[in-house]
Amino acid sequence: MNPNKEKMRLYNCDEVIIFSKTNDLFGELSNMSSSFPLYVNDLVIPSSEALYQAMRYSLFPKAQNEIIKQASPMTAKMISKKYTPYSRQDWELIKLRVMRWVMEIKLSQHWNILAPLLLKTENKAIVELSFKDQFWGAKKVGNNTLEGTNALGRLWMDLRERYVINNNKIKCVAPLTIAGFRLYDYDINFICDENYFINSEQMKNTLSVNI
Repeated sequence: MNPNKEKMRLYNCDEVIIFSKTNDLFGELSNMSSSFPLYVNDLVIPSSEALYQAMRYSLFPKAQNEIIKQASPMTAKMISKKYTPYSRQDWELIKLRVMRWVMEIKLSQHWNILAPLLLKTENKAIVELSFKDQFWGAKKVGNNTLEGTNALGRLWMDLRERYVINNNKIKCVAPLTIAGFRLYDYDINFICDENYFINSEQMKNTLSVNI
């Protein structure tokens, strides 16, 4: 998805999967959910929203630290706004890639919850209902119509198609090949789920016994 080429789309509320509030049906798909901490570079990031906002300031560790230490995803987003002048100059060009990267990590590390949830959406369009953001979500423009780019919902649909439908669990998420894409002034490593490390250790033990 190219943010400069994406057009607004119309959705019929009766034909799509809608998520909005985190305690509603499919609310787990929202970045505002605080139930899905992420493990990156040996750090626990409280939410996908916190990680996304922190990477906006990948050249400014002070801003990253204040964003990440917030327990609430909404507070992390609000804190991010005060650092806007320090945003990466290429942020508008890379933000979709960053969001997809964040969502892959979330899906990988919480596969047992999110994969079955995405399967329940079947092949329907997934739409984030928003009251004002028509880029990441879509807002009501009539009694039964939503309009927006719906970038977040479409990213979930792409992940559903690529990984979930075929039960192709994400074992590791590679760091993005973006200059200066760092967390607390450190390069970002491959991010793997805990089963990957457990299986790798078991494999090492098996090899050592056989040798």
